[in-house]
Amino acid sequence: MKTTIRTRAQVSTNAIERIYITMRHLFIRGFYKPMGISGQALINELLILRPEIYGSIGEELTELDGLLYIIDRLPEGIAECRYINLTADEGLEGSHFTNIIPAKRRRNCYRIDKDQMNIEITRGRSDIYDILTHLTFMFIEANKIAKKVLINDEGKTIREWKRLKDVVVMNKKIDKNEREVLIAHLSTFLGRSFEEIQKADRDFATARQPNRFFHVIYWMGKLAINELVEDKKHEITFSPILRERIGHHIYGEIWAMNIKDALFKRNLLKRPIHIISANMHSVMNSIYGPMFLPKEAGKNEGIALFELIGKANNGELRRIIKKGAAKKGLTFIKDTTGANIDVQIIDTEKIDLENTNYSIKNSGKERPVIIVMDYAFGEQAYETLDELLKPYELESGEKQHLDVESVSIMGKAGILSGGKGDIMIPTSHIFEGTADNYPFDNELKPEDLKDNGLQVFEGSMITVLGTSLQNRDLLEFFYNSTWKVIGLEMEGAHYQKAIQSASKIRGNIREDIKVRYAYYASDNPLETGSTLASGGLGTTGVRPTYVITHKILEQIF
Repeated sequence: MKTTIRTRAQVSTNAIERIYITMRHLFIRGFYKPMGISGQALINELLILRPEIYGSIGEELTELDGLLYIIDRLPEGIAECRYINLTADEGLEGSHFTNIIPAKRRRNCYRIDKDQMNIEITRGRSDIYDILTHLTFMFIEANKIAKKVLINDEGKTIREWKRLKDVVVMNKKIDKNEREVLIAHLSTFLGRSFEEIQKADRDFATARQPNRFFHVIYWMGKLAINELVEDKKHEITFSPILRERIGHHIYGEIWAMNIKDALFKRNLLKRPIHIISANMHSVMNSIYGPMFLPKEAGKNEGIALFELIGKANNGELRRIIKKGAAKKGLTFIKDTTGANIDVQIIDTEKIDLENTNYSIKNSGKERPVIIVMDYAFGEQAYETLDELLKPYELESGEKQHLDVESVSIMGKAGILSGGKGDIMIPTSHIFEGTADNYPFDNELKPEDLKDNGLQVFEGSMITVLGTSLQNRDLLEFFYNSTWKVIGLEMEGAHYQKAIQSASKIRGNIREDIKVRYAYYASDNPLETGSTLASGGLGTTGVRPTYVITHKILEQIF
């Protein structure tokens, strides 16, 4: 008989599938204990998968870069909380509880008491998967710490742990010498060098919390020790309202209605519309920057102007552009629905195009209206765009279809060939874990974006279930096999599903709608030291952002 040996890529694929099935089961069930039997299933699969972003998750030493990555995306104080409650938007914004928004993920979170943290989920299932994966990683790392510092079953700990406790619990201020002593103690049980822990201490520190690293390590270890010694287990619950609402487009529908109401009030519903999914600055700066900063534009040609605008100390330049844009056709809609997607509506009829880098060509129709929507998150991309492309219902009951001429998606993605800042032009999106694939005609071509000092790659892209679940073996399979995948992101297939159903099946928008997709590389998960956990793009992202934005706007005009 032929012996079939499973490859690491197949093992990884199965692990991802089991993780998602387990998470959906736990969500339907309504609660679980991370260190109980149900939680152990998640832990085991994550240890089999060993995602790149979580580095040394399967080793004895503590993973510091991965820990910083998740702590920045979870609410401050999460390590101190034994009870974590995932809820829908249930009215806590009107209470006395302080809204805690993580530094690098837009979520409303509330510390109910010293033991409980509530996290609002308004961006769909992808948000739940993201949080549960990060929490599982945190519990794995916490357990490593507890086992290193415990001496016996009664809870006696090593000397170094007691020194850390004195600093954290007493909120003691320490000088440089005392800090170095503490860092040396931490290296004893974290399994990392003095230099590595010193770097982590700097990376974790904030202006408000200079000792954040010590606090996170102590409370992670403390609660893990309580689980082992006193059987005080963590509990994660999903509120009944969240379980009832998820998947019903409740937030996406309200969000889309607010935008269409704004179009109706400004008499823009019947105008040709172009939708762009991007950040909240690149389209505005590309159009209005040269108009309102003529002196700076004269001294800084092309991308140099936008690099100047983006510098941290140039807030005044950004204010001038925003103020001027508001008088020349730009309406900003701050999201209040919970979708966490802000929107700009740009009426190009009110723009003096001769003062910009653009001019209207090949158009006998009315000037276009541009809707810029901030980035969606995973499955939320389908929910929001699907609702936005639906007809607007007038008071008379008549339905007004939107004349959407194009949808353009610009975003960050992981690249499998190339480095940070390089550009990817997809020809299709493959949805990970399913047989779904979405080929399309991309209006953007590699030749449109070349000669800008950046590498440009064209090919298939995979829409992953979560960036925090990708591992080298799986990515190498997609890269080297006939799938010929050039990169990975989280929204492409969801956007395309909404576009195709609205144009090809439901007849909500024109069948010949134009689509544009372009991504710039935020990381290379196959390259050591270039994963998302290694840090942000910094100024590297400015050039590709504006190169792509310029080409999208040029094609629209």
